[in-house]
Amino acid sequence: MRILSDTATLALYTTDASNYRHVPLGVVLPETVDDVVAAVAAARGRGVPLVPRGGGTSVAGNSCGPGIVVDTSRHVRGIEWIDPETRLARVAPGTVLDDLQAVAAPHGLRFGPDPSTHSRCTIGGMIGNNACGSHSVAWGRTVDVVRELDVLLYDGTRLTVGPTSPSEVDARAARPGTEGRVFTELRSLVRDNLALLRTELSGFSRRVSGYGLEHLLPENGFDVAKALVGSEGTCVTVLGATVALAELPEHRVLAVLGFPSDIDAADAVPGILPWSPLTVEGVDAELVAMLEPGRAQGLPPGGAWLFVELAGSSPAEAASRARELAVSLGGTLTGSVVLDDPAAQRRLWRIREEGAGLATRLADGAEAWPGWEDAAVPPEQLGSYLRGFKELMREHGRRSVVYGHYGEGCLHLRLDFDLLSTPGKAQFRKFLEQAADLVAAHGGSLSGEHGDGQARSELLGRMYSPEMMALFARFKGIFDPDGRMNPGIIVDPRPVDADLRVRRAPLALEDVTVLGYPEDRGSFGQAMRRCVGVGKCRNTSGGGVMCPSYRATREERHSTRGRAHLLAEMVNGEVIKDGWASEEVAEALDLCLSCKGCLSDCPVDVDMATYKAEFLHQHYRGRRRPASHYSMGWLPVWLRAVSLAPRVANFFSRRRWAAMPLKKLGGIAPERDLPSFATVPFTRARRDLRRWATGERRVVLWPDSFNNYLTPDVLEAATEVLTAAGYDVVLPDRGVCCGLTWVSTGQLDVAKRVLQRTLTVLRPYLEAGYEVAGLEPSCTALFRGDLAALLPGDPVGELLSSRTRTFAELLANAPKPLEVSLDVETITQVHCHQHAVLGFAADEAAMAAAGVRNTTLDSGCCGLAGNFGFEKGHYAVSKAVAEDRLLPAVRQAAESTVVLSDGFSCRTQIAQESGRQAVHLAELLRRALRS
Repeated sequence: MRILSDTATLALYTTDASNYRHVPLGVVLPETVDDVVAAVAAARGRGVPLVPRGGGTSVAGNSCGPGIVVDTSRHVRGIEWIDPETRLARVAPGTVLDDLQAVAAPHGLRFGPDPSTHSRCTIGGMIGNNACGSHSVAWGRTVDVVRELDVLLYDGTRLTVGPTSPSEVDARAARPGTEGRVFTELRSLVRDNLALLRTELSGFSRRVSGYGLEHLLPENGFDVAKALVGSEGTCVTVLGATVALAELPEHRVLAVLGFPSDIDAADAVPGILPWSPLTVEGVDAELVAMLEPGRAQGLPPGGAWLFVELAGSSPAEAASRARELAVSLGGTLTGSVVLDDPAAQRRLWRIREEGAGLATRLADGAEAWPGWEDAAVPPEQLGSYLRGFKELMREHGRRSVVYGHYGEGCLHLRLDFDLLSTPGKAQFRKFLEQAADLVAAHGGSLSGEHGDGQARSELLGRMYSPEMMALFARFKGIFDPDGRMNPGIIVDPRPVDADLRVRRAPLALEDVTVLGYPEDRGSFGQAMRRCVGVGKCRNTSGGGVMCPSYRATREERHSTRGRAHLLAEMVNGEVIKDGWASEEVAEALDLCLSCKGCLSDCPVDVDMATYKAEFLHQHYRGRRRPASHYSMGWLPVWLRAVSLAPRVANFFSRRRWAAMPLKKLGGIAPERDLPSFATVPFTRARRDLRRWATGERRVVLWPDSFNNYLTPDVLEAATEVLTAAGYDVVLPDRGVCCGLTWVSTGQLDVAKRVLQRTLTVLRPYLEAGYEVAGLEPSCTALFRGDLAALLPGDPVGELLSSRTRTFAELLANAPKPLEVSLDVETITQVHCHQHAVLGFAADEAAMAAAGVRNTTLDSGCCGLAGNFGFEKGHYAVSKAVAEDRLLPAVRQAAESTVVLSDGFSCRTQIAQESGRQAVHLAELLRRALRS
């Protein structure tokens, strides 16, 4: 067991998913329960605080603090056993919820609570916060399913706690040492305060704020485990848990109900609850408006929607119940749909699950923050509370989207607080105080599932009586008399407006940036505030692209969130003090594949590839760069030179005695085979295409360096197919380049010059109405995305961006339909940049029209990622990324199945690591033309 205190680790753990920031004294990543015990002993020996932490997705500041942080999510994870008969499971605290669900599902079981962070939140963290989720209206909160806990006190005492009979309480109170003292004092706390506990701690299901002392009442079984659920690491460290599982319903459907407004949806909740729904989740129109085009497909008309899941003994019964529910709501609805297709349900559920991220930017780009994101009131009070809250927002001039667990009266909001100025922070405090009073007036709870943390602990006195607040302090003191467990939370709280992590970037950083950051109002600092820590990039079991390096290494610094936290700390300048020269940031970014998966998969559209390019540019300004920046960063130049004698180049590159020194000189991974160079580049072989088009639909074929010099047959195939589809295809009259390799290696001044020259060449074509056909997704995506950041406001650049099309997009709008028919099975690896920027729907449509039976793999990044996988020191991670999903899928495909991929990197990785030869869509369709 080691206490890590290096600069990078401290920076990584300064915050969670909240507004707050505390530099830890050290961080422990225990590998076993014994390591956890040793970590607590180490903290005790030093007399310093201890902060337990799971997935770090806490929104209230519950899992960051100025002590030793113990992160169990890295190693202390796994399901010890599961008993389908008793429907119980034994789990380690660092177990990710989705991992438990995967083990339980084959038995027809599931863990009931399911917060939107289910793919990365840990059971220990859920116990700490008393997490709930969308299905808690049916299957309860975490406290409702915890049966027993193994816990460790700060003084080193280990206890197993759960429901305790009066005789057992007496027996344990009689034991010597800490255990006897704890049970003696708990017994006295209850006996002395029966009336207060019974009257003030109501049965309202979402009362998560404070401590759950009602579970110590005799009628509730003196359940010490349940009393500790929701204690946010302020009393004990959880070492293990026995939890109850729920039976999965046989059949379920999703009724999506539209309402004129969110208030109308809130008013409808009491009429829905008697139908015993599994979920009653809500989103408003402002949240939906932030989605990418097409994402809201399937929603009925409305200004707000409730997602109501209903079960039945058969699909017909479940659907019938859903339709009857809609009828019962009568004229209050603006529309409804009933979905029984799991894929359609998942598509809409994703809107709700990504609310916490989507809500951090309002429609006009304004930043929005947590702080009042989790209050809950009894469902019958929800409409009244929401009316009052909207009036409060109007009084303060604040805005927010509205979403959350309507069925239990818990709303999640992110408001456009001004956390950067002193007056703004003062208004932030005033708003929270008034909002707390509003919730208390409606009989609600300041927290409905996220816990109090630093965001709400100071406000608890507005919800509870002084007597109850004194009992909370007494309860904590029983377990933690020295106040060392996660101090400042619930008891003796820190101010809600202190320790805020939101900072402006200093001018020394902001003024020198090269890229334009058009989505962040031109500010690098604002871009660094995008990541709010929800941690979707830590997903290791689901689909999508983000984050390939984290999936390979499981290291926080190699996640999108980890890199974003390091960059934010670089901006703050307290822990990482050397700005652009930071080696800690450089090391973390080194394993970023620049895949842009985060741009599409991250709910807040973090674009780490862009931030990496900016950082590398600044980091190496005036300094010697890595060899790979000169070899692969300048690849278009070297390819042009090699094209003068490609046979000679191929002769040497295929011989180890010559290739190995070349790789060493160029900073290329020795494990990699060098690519073969084309005998004749496409632009030289087809000089006849350097002409002005005469047809009505004119297309400039973009001769990207990869296909032009390495696989020219792709460009030849595209020319044939596009011509057959009625396009008049030409090449630019001079050499062009998009500058991608200079961007990915952070040589931005060169990239801008290359792009400006390209715009000069393309300008006459663009002004004449030509479209630009991109065959290589990374180059095409640069024109459609990064170009605006590289040359912001350039009118020719904007024209190029609007006129650039993928090969499949051109086919979808072709003058003549392709008369082709292919009887073939294919699997397709989608290039990361296509996934993130361009989309793949047109490709799937083109294949379907040609009779191709395609399966689009949800295989993530290929791992080669342009220069990344070729760079020295990256091969192991590159291979691990490919082995995560892509290579197993390719190997499992039948020999007769065609492997498709438009990306040169993807095709190269597949060829080098599987022996299969992938082809471009243009090559596949050309086969049909020729047959």
